[in-house]
Amino acid sequence: MPIPIQKTFTYSVTEDEASFLQKGMRVAVSFGKTKMYTGLVYNIHQTAPTLYEAKEIHQILDETPLVNELQLKHWQWISSYYMCSLGDVYRASLPSAFLLESETIISKNDAFTEDSILADDEFLIFEALQHQSQLTIHQVADILGKKKVMPIVNQLIKKSAITIKEEIYEQYKPKLVKYVRLHSDYNSDDSLEKLMEELSRAKKQREAVLVFFQLSSTKKPIKAKDLEAKAVVSSTILKSLVDKGIFEFYYIQIDRIQYKGDTNDLKVLNEFQEKALLEIKETFKEKDVTLLHGITSSGKTEVYTKLIQEVLDQGKQVLFLLPEIALTTQIITRLRFYFGEQISVFHSKYSMNERVEVWNNVLENKTKARIILGARSSIFLPFSNLGLIVVDEEHETSYKQFEPSPRYNARDAAIVLAKIHQAKILLGSATPSIETSFNAQQNKYGFVEINRRHGNVQLPKIELIDVKEKQRKKEMTGHFSDRLLKLIQEALDQKEQIILFQNRRGFSPVVECKTCGVSPQCPNCDVSLTFHKFKYELRCHYCNYQRAMPNSCGACGSNTLDNKGFGTEQIELELKELFPDFKIGRMDLDTTRGKHGYQKIIGAFEAREIDVLVGTQMLSKGLDFDNVSLVGVLNADSMLNFPDFRAHERAYQMMVQVSGRAGRSKKQGNVAIQTYNPFHQILQQVSATNYAEMYKEQLQERWQYKYPPYYRLIKITLKHKDYNKVDNGVNWLFKALHNSFGEYVLGPTAPAVSRIRNQYIKNIVIKIPPKQNLANTKSHLLKIKNTFEAVKDFRPIRFIIDVDAY
Repeated sequence: MPIPIQKTFTYSVTEDEASFLQKGMRVAVSFGKTKMYTGLVYNIHQTAPTLYEAKEIHQILDETPLVNELQLKHWQWISSYYMCSLGDVYRASLPSAFLLESETIISKNDAFTEDSILADDEFLIFEALQHQSQLTIHQVADILGKKKVMPIVNQLIKKSAITIKEEIYEQYKPKLVKYVRLHSDYNSDDSLEKLMEELSRAKKQREAVLVFFQLSSTKKPIKAKDLEAKAVVSSTILKSLVDKGIFEFYYIQIDRIQYKGDTNDLKVLNEFQEKALLEIKETFKEKDVTLLHGITSSGKTEVYTKLIQEVLDQGKQVLFLLPEIALTTQIITRLRFYFGEQISVFHSKYSMNERVEVWNNVLENKTKARIILGARSSIFLPFSNLGLIVVDEEHETSYKQFEPSPRYNARDAAIVLAKIHQAKILLGSATPSIETSFNAQQNKYGFVEINRRHGNVQLPKIELIDVKEKQRKKEMTGHFSDRLLKLIQEALDQKEQIILFQNRRGFSPVVECKTCGVSPQCPNCDVSLTFHKFKYELRCHYCNYQRAMPNSCGACGSNTLDNKGFGTEQIELELKELFPDFKIGRMDLDTTRGKHGYQKIIGAFEAREIDVLVGTQMLSKGLDFDNVSLVGVLNADSMLNFPDFRAHERAYQMMVQVSGRAGRSKKQGNVAIQTYNPFHQILQQVSATNYAEMYKEQLQERWQYKYPPYYRLIKITLKHKDYNKVDNGVNWLFKALHNSFGEYVLGPTAPAVSRIRNQYIKNIVIKIPPKQNLANTKSHLLKIKNTFEAVKDFRPIRFIIDVDAY
């Protein structure tokens, strides 16, 4: 069932149904008192349940299985490894259109007349039913302005004032296109002459018929839309021709996603790429997983295309995982150039109906879904014949899902998926995560390296700018040092483009009163509000609370409000003042909303309509612009000083990735990094692009302080709106865990933002030593969780388990 319950349930079916049903079909079943759900057939057997009586199923929703056995196997692994219920995985996997939900419908009982016995609320509903034949439970809730309306509805049923029925909605609607054809009466020539005479007065209608004949000479079906556009007539005119019995409309179902364009031959690889390709094939003979460590702009995508082509030639499917939707827009264009029709894309900005179509195409192994390009959720698609998975930018944190359950890591889940399909998996990155490098070093994974950029372009020159020194010498203009401004001016003079990186959106993260030092806080979360100048409002980046920017301080009434810190919006405005003749663009969560938000900005930058692009970490992900000669990082310290054992690794990855956007085509690029601490070891390693050094140093620290890749982590989070409840719960839990795992339990701690959406949060982390059995640890943890939830006071607390949380 698509609900967070650990068990599966048994329902009874007739013999005919049992012979028709197969694993992976959907069935409509009732669950609880009145709810209807879409269940998934997991097993068909002859054992009756002992603790409850098996209900009958309502109806079978599919003729062939929607989910295959390999998927069920994968789901089972995700459910046990990430400690979540199978229902959670089921819900996350299927496009929501497949999960039919019930809407309880009530209608009035015509035989009922004694409305005097109804209470006030009941009478309101009864009266509403006089005007409307039926109401859903949602509508009843709106009428009464209450959330809990089922008790009132139940009273009405008892008094037999209303009747009730469950209705199931099929949510997916195929896309139909309207076509026009001539009515069969007008097939002969003389009937056509008569027709023209008939229409001699109706000019527009006659025009439409003439254009129809012109179009019909191509022998292709004629779309109603095309005819309207070509004959410059409105849809009413076509309708009147249909009413007269001259034309007929008919509909053809089409896919929403279509690609028109030619395919081209693959590029010829250079010697370094060729060598890497051969090495990858060699390692694939012995190992299923290979890490491709290729520096930025070394042409990894071209190597992928060759491998993909070979797998397609064997008639198998390919999954290409990307961390960020922003990246998919660029890579789609590049891969479509080679593979055309065979690519389907799957990510969260696609509409529900589009996702259903991709799902069906993969299930039926159609040629248009031979290559799937997608973000993390695409590992759940119903592959039946997978030959290769490519995980691009495998170090990215976006591969990890945090909310809601299942909290999986798409890279790790993809490795298991490849194993189930006996497929190969290639992890590509310029800055691999420490775990992946460690696995490659331990010989678990194959390892291949490309350390030359494509076209032998040099890696960019990276210089560190000491902001503290510049401020002392008064050489800063706003947030820019004189050196960075000089580099920007030089690049603009040569008609080159620039990327500036600042990992905070908005105008400034803190607004503070100069008089009393108070800053406006979010009422629901434990954070200060961020000022967005464009809409002149304060906004919370956790719960989206927003309010107008006040003119005076709410605490002391003084109007000396000051902004502290800076985000992308402020940088964009400063640049517009400094370089008024050039076009400045911004790419962050605020500017890329909507399905085509990314495409517009990336497209404009590629077409050189934008000279300087300011953005957050979206910019650091494998984007490829051939005219960028300068990358500026405005504040490197905000990434380094994070209370997280991965902060240094992430800061290194992000800065090297951002730097890699510079100088990708012909000449060497420049990178300027502004910092208050230019002697920080990570910044020194970035400026020398020394991955090996960073890896070695981080590994030593991880070993010393017992962190991954040596130790595993499970993070437990408790949430509730009552602080004392959470506090008591977390202390009880800590004692229980400490009795079992001793010193390996860290906590309890409150995170940096300890209240979000009015929920207080507390964390406990369990470290699992290398020799300790993971499965036993998890089953023991589940026992403790069950005991915890059996305590009446703790039951309302949300208990979240996150495996490999960081």
